[in-house]
Amino acid sequence: MQSDNNFSEVRIKYDDRNAVELLSKSISSAFKKDTLIICIGTDKCIGDCLGPLVGTMLIKNSFPLPVIGTLENPAHAINLGNIINEVNIKYPDHHIIAVDACLGYRDYIGEIQIKNGPVRPGKGVGKSLPKVGDISIIGITDSLDDPTILTLRNIRLNFIINMAETITKSILYALDLSFRKDNLWL
Repeated sequence: MQSDNNFSEVRIKYDDRNAVELLSKSISSAFKKDTLIICIGTDKCIGDCLGPLVGTMLIKNSFPLPVIGTLENPAHAINLGNIINEVNIKYPDHHIIAVDACLGYRDYIGEIQIKNGPVRPGKGVGKSLPKVGDISIIGITDSLDDPTILTLRNIRLNFIINMAETITKSILYALDLSFRKDNLWL
């Protein structure tokens, strides 16, 4: 997706009282009629379940656009290549908003970042997976200092749920803003 003049990259802590408002304003400019959301991660690791939690929450909130990657049917390292191939066939011209957890510097844990461009799943733990998305929504869930499985398993589920709720509310509100501003469905 080409960056438009309205798109702004955002970095904000998930628990900031203005997080949903700031995130949704940025995300709203990314919505097009042919948008889909790919939520990346696995429910087998708390630190990596942010994406599937967001996908599940969007579906439970009757999100009207396609959502791929939920707790029940995650988009993870093993099946991501196949999912991307299926998306390219079923949704060839769709704009993709990718949601993923990532590792970052300790000071950035809890930050949600929205960027123009794809996510690079698995990069923080040394995996080489396909890039995903035109717009990235990433939540920094743990530190790069020690990206081991043990570290990722010490993350509190409550922290991940709260971050997922902030992202979900932001996406839902962003779609509402896009609908009102652009008559997205006409």
